[in-house]
Amino acid sequence: MPEGDRVHLLAARLRPSLVDRVVVDGALRSGGRAGESLSGRRIVEVDTHGKHLLTRFDDASPPHTHLRMPGSWTLTRPGRVLPTRLRRQARVGARLDDGHTLWGVDLPVVDLVPTRDEHALTGHLGPDPLRPDWDPAEARRRPAALSGVTVRAALLDQRPRAGLGNLWVNEVGYLRGVHPPTPIGEVDLVRLVDVAARALRFSVTTPGAYQGTTGRTRRGGTHWVVGRAGRPCLRCGTRVEARDDPPTPDGRTRRAWWCPRCQPAA
Repeated sequence: MPEGDRVHLLAARLRPSLVDRVVVDGALRSGGRAGESLSGRRIVEVDTHGKHLLTRFDDASPPHTHLRMPGSWTLTRPGRVLPTRLRRQARVGARLDDGHTLWGVDLPVVDLVPTRDEHALTGHLGPDPLRPDWDPAEARRRPAALSGVTVRAALLDQRPRAGLGNLWVNEVGYLRGVHPPTPIGEVDLVRLVDVAARALRFSVTTPGAYQGTTGRTRRGGTHWVVGRAGRPCLRCGTRVEARDDPPTPDGRTRRAWWCPRCQPAA
């Protein structure tokens, strides 16, 4: 799964090239509305909520996409085309009035819904630290209401608070010294939510800091625990451990990493 900071930065990169541009020729190539023309619509906004990207048109019918792991968006200059291999994977193609073409490549989720119905797509999501309507009190209240849920499961769940993917869930757990299976009711939610929010914001606002957590730039040293199974903890030297979660209903697996000394079990 992509992290919320990745989607946020993608929107920021696309926004200057898309907003106020008119689609001259284009259509959805996937999803329930496959084949529907996008021609004649003006792009008025590129918005995100957690890991979801919404490209709003002036006719109030925004395409909604979710990158998951394989998806990407790219913009080709006038006269340029995607490589043949990528064109076969294009789920959205839209030529703009300045000659550029927007491509949504290998997107697992492509929807076109009226703006009034956006809540059906994103209404379940919790507060997002990268949105102007971020509500830290609500982001603490929602996981506090969960019972019998581990810290890891609560952070991965997008309903209490949106934007954290597996990378950040592992790194935030390490930064707070929390063992992954710890029940959510046994942790300081104020500090947990604060660290998660600050981590995402730091990632998108600090040059060269994207998804880094240690402050180090050398290969293999940018994360405290992610990708470090069997290697010494960068703080205490203890061997970092890892375990795969059970597969999700769609067959995806996630891996948990932790330092047994810095994140001791209760």
